[in-house]
This record gives sequence, C-alpha cells and structure tokens, in this order.
Amino acid sequence: MSNEFILRVQCPDKYGIVAKVSSTLNKANLFILDSAHYGDPENKIFFMRAKLVYSKKLLDIKKFSSFFESECKNLKMNWSIKEAGYKPNTAIFVSKYGHCLQDLMYRVDSGILPMKVSCIISNHKDHEKIANWHDIPFFFIPINKNNKDESELQTRKIVKDLNIDLMILARYMQILSDEMCKDFYGKIINIHHSFLPSFKGAKPYHQAYEKGVKILGATAHYVSSDLDEGPIIDQSVERVDHAKTPKDLELIGRDLESITLARAVKYHIERRIFINNSKTVIFS
Repeated sequence: MSNEFILRVQCPDKYGIVAKVSSTLNKANLFILDSAHYGDPENKIFFMRAKLVYSKKLLDIKKFSSFFESECKNLKMNWSIKEAGYKPNTAIFVSKYGHCLQDLMYRVDSGILPMKVSCIISNHKDHEKIANWHDIPFFFIPINKNNKDESELQTRKIVKDLNIDLMILARYMQILSDEMCKDFYGKIINIHHSFLPSFKGAKPYHQAYEKGVKILGATAHYVSSDLDEGPIIDQSVERVDHAKTPKDLELIGRDLESITLARAVKYHIERRIFINNSKTVIFS
C-alpha cells in the first residue's frame, strides 16, 4: 500500500478554502508534497489538486473521509482522495487505424502511462494480433445500422464485467449513443484531427491539401453527447507548407494524434483534469 495520495477538491469559491483544507490535512497527519488551485472568476468555482504523503504507516481512508467531511462541511465541496499510484482499468477502442493504439501500448509497456489495459474493443479484426501480443482480451463487436443497440449492450456488459473506469477512443470510428456519453461522461477520451468542423467526413487530409492548409492539428477531448464538442483536454499543432503531399499530411497528423492522445490520457490518470462546464481546468 502506498502512503502517497491525490486529493481533489471542487466547491463554490470563497476566501479561506486553502487555509481550511491545509489545516485539516495537517490535523490528519497528511502533508502536502505539491498542490495547485484555481478560482474561476466567471463561474465562481474553486478547484484544487494536492499530492499528499501520510506521515504514519497506513491511512484509514474511511476514517479520514469522515473526518475531512466533518471539518470542511461548510465549504460544500465535491472531493475525492485516491492512492497516487492507482492504475485505472482501461478499455481501448480502435477501428482500422492503429497508430494511437500502438503508441498507447508502447507507453504502457515502458511505464510512461501507469494504467491497466483490461481489454481492446474493435469493430474490425485488424488489430487482434496487437492484443494477442500483449496478452490482452480482444473483443470484436461488428457494428452496422441495424445492430447499434445490440452492439452497445455488448460493450456495456464488457465495461461492467471488467470494472472499466476509463475508455479511450484511439481512432474508433463509431459514434457512441447519447445515453452512453451521458452515463460515462468524464470517463471517455477521444482524439480527432483539429480540422473539425472544417473538414468532416472521409479523407480529411486530402480535403486539407486541396485547401492548402498551413497548420495541422489534433485535439483530445472528453466525449459528450454533442459530437466532437466535449471539453478539450489537449491540443497539438505543426506548421506545414505547399510541398507536403496528402500522404505527408496524414503521417504528420497521425504523429500529432498519438502524442496528443497520450498526453491527455496521462493528465487523466494523474487526476489533473477538472471538468468546468464546457471547458477543463488542468493542473500541470
């Protein structure tokens, strides 16, 4: 068991929150290793993330939670505490393009992304070999216009049976239902090229080439019921010029997608992200 923890706090903004939280932690023999906080002046909401160390052998989470709740009840906060080393049970969704999947698996294997990949789910069989190579369960769930409800029920069963608490859409080219998006809001991360909504549909990089774009980009965001409009977590851009072919643009775009998705996932795992209405607060 670890003696380091991540505390997250969200509450109406007012004077004295940091002092109250800090003194309460001190009484509980929890000391702050690092912390960050932000008061949103527009929405009057306060956000705080703190990495803590317990000075004794083993923290009784239940006892601490009761004490912390009692001490800070006047702050009306939503808060949580988890071990700093917690690895989320993760499901990676992929279709035919495997660059984001392979990049994520490399980062997991090398210890860069501390998460447990419990399964890979796909509407194609193209990347089953990657799952087999990493000894990860692979679920092939074909999807067409006639079986979307059935396929979602299969997906939900897998998520429930494996106790999945993070879903990554690693170029998964299917639209989730509004119910799925609402039920798992804040737990599904998606990646797409930043041309949206300018270049929708098939072959966006060919469309970008035809328009002579000078900047390529990628955006990682939480999935919401509004297609590709969920709270943005991270974005990357790279300048290009007239000499780049559609294939060049696509390869550059794939690199941007992989890097941006991995960074967003890392922020999520480290519990650095707070959803603030349609935006995010992210502590570096």
